[in-house]
Amino acid sequence: MSLLIVGTVAFDTIETPHGKVEKVIGGAGTYAGWAASYLHSDIRLVSIIGGDWPKSELQRMNARGIDTEGIKIVEDKKSFYWSGRYLENLIERETLITDLNVLADFDPILPDSYRNSEFILLGNLTPAIQSSVIDQLESKPKLILLDTMNFWIDIAKDELIDVIRRVDLLSINDEEARMLSGEHNLVKAAEKIMKLGPRFLIIKKGEHGALLFGDDHMFFAPALPLNNIVDPTGAGDTFAGGLMGYLANQSEINYEHVKQGLVYGAAMGSFCVEDFSLEKIQNINSSEIDARIKAIQKLTTVDTAKL
Repeated sequence: MSLLIVGTVAFDTIETPHGKVEKVIGGAGTYAGWAASYLHSDIRLVSIIGGDWPKSELQRMNARGIDTEGIKIVEDKKSFYWSGRYLENLIERETLITDLNVLADFDPILPDSYRNSEFILLGNLTPAIQSSVIDQLESKPKLILLDTMNFWIDIAKDELIDVIRRVDLLSINDEEARMLSGEHNLVKAAEKIMKLGPRFLIIKKGEHGALLFGDDHMFFAPALPLNNIVDPTGAGDTFAGGLMGYLANQSEINYEHVKQGLVYGAAMGSFCVEDFSLEKIQNINSSEIDARIKAIQKLTTVDTAKL
């Protein structure tokens, strides 16, 4: 089954307490596509890049099974660029530069072969772009996941809510859940957000894991504790890619499948933070992924017979 990912493909300059890298590969679509590629083989990526984007990186995507027909290349312009600095706690960060470049004119047109995709991951873009992608679909997908951020809740809340009503799964962090719902308590926030229409809701809590709500159930997936966190950039996108890569292999979508997908997402996200940019996520194997999944499962299992 096909997985369509719509998101940024970009350059980043990142500074953390562990060092600094200049103009490395980044972007939500890039992270999500790479993470999903370890779990699923039919991935279609929609984005926009400038002529400065290395063609070798497109070739690496293709080698991973990521179809890049949907990436528009504007040869005479530059790719989206972001620069940021993380504080000592690796949670708070300061944005230093945001150059939209080609992203300022991003109006994605899906190739005909993408319009019947069965799983859709709408990365953190304007609600107008997210809605436009849904409008271009020619058949109802099995699942649409929507990612967003506090910026869109702040300046385009009504438009965002309209898109949320059209998706099956919403993924946001705890701060965004509180902003969107007006509730501080996350359980109450989830109840209010679920009334907007999505069947499932994921509330991410960074290094403290993620909450899943849906079908009158609640589940908590912990993040794997690590002793070497270098760069958290792209961790949420890698999480989403891992989650959707797992779900795209399922013939039907139910609460148990989404719950399992959370564990796969957490596993992929744990690799992302261990090095700058895509260095770690581009150099892992299936046995390492299996080991991470088992490690996370151990954190959620209690043998009550031994108590």
